[in-house]
Amino acid sequence: MAKTAAETLAVALEAHADYRVLRRLDVARKWPALTGADVSQAVVLDTETTGLDPATDKVIELALVKFEYSRATGEVGRVLGVYDGLDDPGIPIPPDSTALHGITDEMVRGQQLDESAIERLLDGVGIVIAHNAGFDRPFVERRLPGIASLAWGCSLREVPWESVGIGSAKLEYLAYRYGFFFDAHRAEIDCQALLEVLRRPFGETRETALKVLLALAREPSLRIWATGSPFETKDVLKARGYRWEADRKVWYRDLGAADQEAELAWLKEAVYSGKNAGVEVETFDARTRYSGRGGKKENVSV
Repeated sequence: MAKTAAETLAVALEAHADYRVLRRLDVARKWPALTGADVSQAVVLDTETTGLDPATDKVIELALVKFEYSRATGEVGRVLGVYDGLDDPGIPIPPDSTALHGITDEMVRGQQLDESAIERLLDGVGIVIAHNAGFDRPFVERRLPGIASLAWGCSLREVPWESVGIGSAKLEYLAYRYGFFFDAHRAEIDCQALLEVLRRPFGETRETALKVLLALAREPSLRIWATGSPFETKDVLKARGYRWEADRKVWYRDLGAADQEAELAWLKEAVYSGKNAGVEVETFDARTRYSGRGGKKENVSV
């Protein structure tokens, strides 16, 4: 069936309330250039790796899609450049990793990232966006330490998808909710899909998902370390969303800067029984968040 005929059927079908239509992501579509003094450049980035631990596993594929956007409106314009390269990790790729992304030892043997091309693509970029920056950033900075000073944003954590009724933040699910599909789990197409999600409206608002992300990425975030918390409060802390850091043997929680006062008040009453105590507050911005490097630390009394 010709594409035009199929599209006619798709338009008729999606007009019916009982059906939804998914279209394949059109990565060849050309978008008009943005104009104005507020136009900036950003990159969406994705990696494929040998495993989940950046301390021992390696990048085997890196993709970047550079695009222009309006800082004022969050509108996404043209794609300005694309890079996708394989990298020989020097270790065997585990079968379960290959099953996910399809990359084999033979495909990466002797391959190397073009660091000069990556550097050129990142020139002039204000922010790097990944769909799980807490995963991708440590891997990328370990492989390419020269880009550690860039600001990063995370479309998984810095867009409140649940607030507009989207129950899963997985990229494939977001694509389905926005009416398209793609062949997932290779780095470049994942970048293209993420960019398409970012250019779409966020919920019922006229804002793009990118604008929502940028607003949150600009805000500082905190990590509160409940130092010296009594052992018997561990269940209370866990129920509150605190996580256990085994190396430091302390509970911590990540939250927005606006929530600091209320959180410290809760700790004083629920954890320290109203007694004077000291906790550590670590502040991150877009240049340190998700990097695995520490933020600015301050001891605070509660």
